[in-house]
Amino acid sequence: MSDKPGERCARSDASDPAPLVTVSLHWTVHDDFDEHPLLNGRWVSHYAGAGSLPESFYAGGEGSVLRRKTKYNGEQQIYVDPGYEGQGMVPLGLDPFEVRDSGLSIVARRIPSDLKEVLFSNEYVSGVLTTQKSFSQKYGYFEIRAKIPLGTGVWPAFWLLANDGGSSPEIDAMEGRGQRPGDVVMTTHWRIPATGFVESCGFDFSVPNAWTDFHDYGVLWKQDRLVYRKPVSDIKVPAGFEDPMYMIVNLAMGAKNFEGVGFARLDRGPRQHCLRNRRFDSRAGSRAGGRT
Repeated sequence: MSDKPGERCARSDASDPAPLVTVSLHWTVHDDFDEHPLLNGRWVSHYAGAGSLPESFYAGGEGSVLRRKTKYNGEQQIYVDPGYEGQGMVPLGLDPFEVRDSGLSIVARRIPSDLKEVLFSNEYVSGVLTTQKSFSQKYGYFEIRAKIPLGTGVWPAFWLLANDGGSSPEIDAMEGRGQRPGDVVMTTHWRIPATGFVESCGFDFSVPNAWTDFHDYGVLWKQDRLVYRKPVSDIKVPAGFEDPMYMIVNLAMGAKNFEGVGFARLDRGPRQHCLRNRRFDSRAGSRAGGRT
C-alpha cells in the first residue's frame, strides 16, 4: 500500500479546522417509517444472498434459517416477520416491527420455550430490513435517523452491501454497542484482490445520549472517498467498490466477540428506533457536507 500514513483512513474531530465543502446531491428515495415497513414493497425481512429465489423459500424450512441470521458472527437471534413459519407449516405471527409516533421500532424478544424447536433453537427473535430486491445505488449519500438501544450484546446497525450476493465490500454507517452506551462504530470492509483476505478500517465514536435522542448517521460514497458523518471520518475507497450497494438495518443479539448477551429490560427487550431513512445520488439537488 503506497498511501501515506493516515491518507487511506482518517478520523476528523469536531475541532478539526479543515473546511467543510458542499456536495450537490439529488434525493432519490426516502422512508419516514410511518407505516409497517413490509407494506410498501421497499423492504424485505431477510437476506436474499446471491441467488434469486421465490419468497416461499424464505418463509420457512431448513434452508430459510441461512437467510435469517449471520451464523458466522455467533449471533443468538433469528430474524422473523409475521409470515415466517420456521420449521413448522403455518405462519407464527411473530412481528418485530412496531410503528408508532411516526417511527419504526425493531424489537428483540426472548423466544418462548414452546417455540424454540420450531425456531431452530435460537434464543431471541428480532428483525432485519434490506432493500436488496428493490433498491441499490452506486455513489451518493445514505442516512438513517435512529436511537441506539442498550443491553449487553445488543448490536444494532445500519450498513450497505454490494448487490452481488457477497459479504464484502461492506460499509457500516452505524453499529451500536449496547453494553457501551453512546459508543458508535463506523467501519469499511474490503477484500484484497491478490490474496482474498478481508481488511477493515474504522473508528469508535462517543455520541452523547444516543440511546435517548435521535441522531443522524450517514455515509457519503464518492468515487474516490467514503466520508462518514456523526461525527466525521473518511477513507480512500479501496479496490472492489464497483457494484451498486443496498441498505440493511437490523438489530442483532450477541456475537462471538461480545461479552455474552442480555437485555437492558427483560420485560420489553431492546428496541432500535428508526425515524427516517434517506438516500441521495450525485446529481444536482440537496446538499450534504463533507471535509476536504
